[in-house]
Amino acid sequence: MDSKKPDGFEVEKSDSAWQESLSPTQYKVLRCHGTEMPGSSPLNSEKRAGTFECAGCGAPLFLSETKFESGTGWPSFYEPMPDAVGTTEDRSHFMTRVEVHCQKCGGHLGHVFPDGPAPTGLRYCMNGAALQFDPRKQK
Repeated sequence: MDSKKPDGFEVEKSDSAWQESLSPTQYKVLRCHGTEMPGSSPLNSEKRAGTFECAGCGAPLFLSETKFESGTGWPSFYEPMPDAVGTTEDRSHFMTRVEVHCQKCGGHLGHVFPDGPAPTGLRYCMNGAALQFDPRKQK
């Protein structure tokens, strides 16, 4: 399933509409490719069963069973839900990384690294400000 419209993402808003619908920190992370301070998200310690969703559009992104403690200070997952995220090359900060964005609204979520646990070996290092948690939604 391709969630993108021919001209962009399924959920599109003007910059001012994004600013009105998000907190300043969420706006900085999701729409301006910012990063929150490590250890600042309460979602780091979230252990309940449920679904981590995009704080911008509510799209389901990660199941709680894929979350693990990476020691980085950001919520980390080894696998997104099917068709939930997209990736692009990020060459900012004098390095090359793989940026992760919400497939539905294009919001910046974080980065993915090849140093995660089995079964994927990947670490989706996500900004907690880009996520919301719903304990009612499970697989």
